[in-house]
Amino acid sequence: MYLKKLFPYLFAAVLISGAAVIINAVATGQISGTITDRDTGAPIIGATVKVIGADLIAATDFDGNYIIRGLEPGRYNLLITHPDHDTVEVVDVIVESDLTALISVPLGKRTAGAGETVTIAVPPAITSADAPADQKVISVEKIGGPPATTVDEILKYQAEATVKPDGEVPIRGGRAGQAELMDFGYPDASPKLNYITPPSHCGSGYYPPSHGGSSIVNGQPYDAMFFENYGANPFVDTQNDHLSTFAIDVDDASYSLARSYLERGHLPAKDAVRVEEFVNHFDYDYHQPRLGEVFSIQIEGAPSRFGQNCQLLKIGIKGRDLDDECRQSANLVFVIDVSGSMGRENRLGLVKRSLELLVNQLLPGDRVGIVTYGSTGQVVLQPTSVHQRHCILSSIQRLFSGGSTYAEEGLRLGYQMADRMYRPDRINRIILCSDGVANVGQTGPDELVRMIKRYADRGITLTTVGFGMGNYNDVLMEKLADNGDGQYAYIDDIDEARRLFVDKLAGTLQVIARDVKIQVDFNPAIVRSYRLLGYENRWVADDKFRDNREDGGEIGSGHQVTALYEVNFERDCPPGDLGAVQVRFKSPDMDEVTEVSAPITRGVFHGRFENASDDFKLAAAAAEFAEIMRESYWARGSSLSDVLAVVNDIGCERHTDQIAELTRLINLAMQHGDALAER
Repeated sequence: MYLKKLFPYLFAAVLISGAAVIINAVATGQISGTITDRDTGAPIIGATVKVIGADLIAATDFDGNYIIRGLEPGRYNLLITHPDHDTVEVVDVIVESDLTALISVPLGKRTAGAGETVTIAVPPAITSADAPADQKVISVEKIGGPPATTVDEILKYQAEATVKPDGEVPIRGGRAGQAELMDFGYPDASPKLNYITPPSHCGSGYYPPSHGGSSIVNGQPYDAMFFENYGANPFVDTQNDHLSTFAIDVDDASYSLARSYLERGHLPAKDAVRVEEFVNHFDYDYHQPRLGEVFSIQIEGAPSRFGQNCQLLKIGIKGRDLDDECRQSANLVFVIDVSGSMGRENRLGLVKRSLELLVNQLLPGDRVGIVTYGSTGQVVLQPTSVHQRHCILSSIQRLFSGGSTYAEEGLRLGYQMADRMYRPDRINRIILCSDGVANVGQTGPDELVRMIKRYADRGITLTTVGFGMGNYNDVLMEKLADNGDGQYAYIDDIDEARRLFVDKLAGTLQVIARDVKIQVDFNPAIVRSYRLLGYENRWVADDKFRDNREDGGEIGSGHQVTALYEVNFERDCPPGDLGAVQVRFKSPDMDEVTEVSAPITRGVFHGRFENASDDFKLAAAAAEFAEIMRESYWARGSSLSDVLAVVNDIGCERHTDQIAELTRLINLAMQHGDALAER
């Protein structure tokens, strides 16, 4: 039911522990509160609060908070459950029109026998002489039922740190018995809804209530950021191993994440920086494949501006371009994280705007289904033709954040829907929009990967799109995309959304090659050693290059992939090619395997770095910027001012916007020079 916009909230609170309930003015009655651990006082995440007989359920977020709106005036019982804690039934909660009851309950660790429930009764309200005239205070004077019968005993439910010596319990800046203004952070523009029923022709769904988490996990500027350190590739002696093999990767989430850090005034975490994703963020002037070919291979080299007396080799792969109108029709399932953490920084708001851009670019033959997950997974929109675009957009707009994060169930429902929609002659893709945090069900990447690989092998691919700074799991998002045969992107603003879902939409949706692997075969007579810059987590064993069971990367329409090598030549090397680049891939339907190659000739090398192309200089600068940001051993002695000098030397007008952004980010990083030096 729709609720009216409210004047500033005035709360009165009931704490079951001998505190009070502050009640504030709203259009209809509602219940909210905090569920904590009785022994530690810590918030309990993912506890379920159910209004018995009303079919209304809420789940606690990262702060242990919940809210249930739209309650008709009356007397209600609440059932509070959590797998690791006792079940508690709170009876006789009186809900009045235009008032909110804040019911906060401490839960003990599960000790009761099967089927046992602790019952707590809320006493009737009394008027406090100390409260303002427009507020009511409900005092806990009698608590009925086990396990406690007096106020003193109930106080023991609270963590010792939260109980003042005088027996009063503080409530977010106020004391029990005092009416305080309490702000739970609901934006004025957000409708206060529990259930929404769209028009019948648009489907139906459950939309959790909105409440963003605000926990600080580790005291850092952006808490609970999960990254993985993959190390840095060493130089390899060609006498020991002349083959370098890796899976192709078109992701560039690392660059967008680093940009978000820098624009917020902080250096990116070292482990957040992946060199290949910095390099692959930029567009290079690679020529189109010849008619009938899937890829073109372009090679260029020059003395390295940053490496120690070595050459820099640049290998570029360009996929065939398809016009948006020529791509296959798409069956898309949006799996959207609407948990409490998505309320932070208006992450869900950016998700909505981003998906609106995507939906408005879709073709008449496309279909869209929507699944959300917070404390539970929910089907919001059954597969719907883009002819009913307004239904799709309306369903997206009605989403709100709240609860814990049951990513496993959301993905499971999304794949089940995609499986029912599946057609071999169409694009079958899931687009996951999330901050990557999962705290209910299977939460690690390995557990979730096993589920999605089965569908990827069938041709249902997964694109992961990350949102948010703080409570963000880069590891999960990247691994899901890699194993789901899709792309991993990070959206930090609407311009990046436009780049992914408008400018590069065909590449985002239409796969032109699967399990793409690259093998560079260096000639040991000419190349003494080599080092691949980046791709540490995309390494493939040399003898698996022609193993069709070995997983590789996926390439979409028009995608580019760039790899950089630092190479050392033998002093007295004979004439001949330096080696060869081989690309092996499967067709989109995974039936046909193709291998193409190109020689690395001496003629591709310039005598001086300054004579190289603007594309070459840009890739070199992007790579060194990343190497410095991640404090690579191989970047010792290099400086951001040297990188900036290279960027400033690029004069091609085609790169104007990208160069301007890269220049700005390098300058922002230079402002943290002391911090970089101290790392």
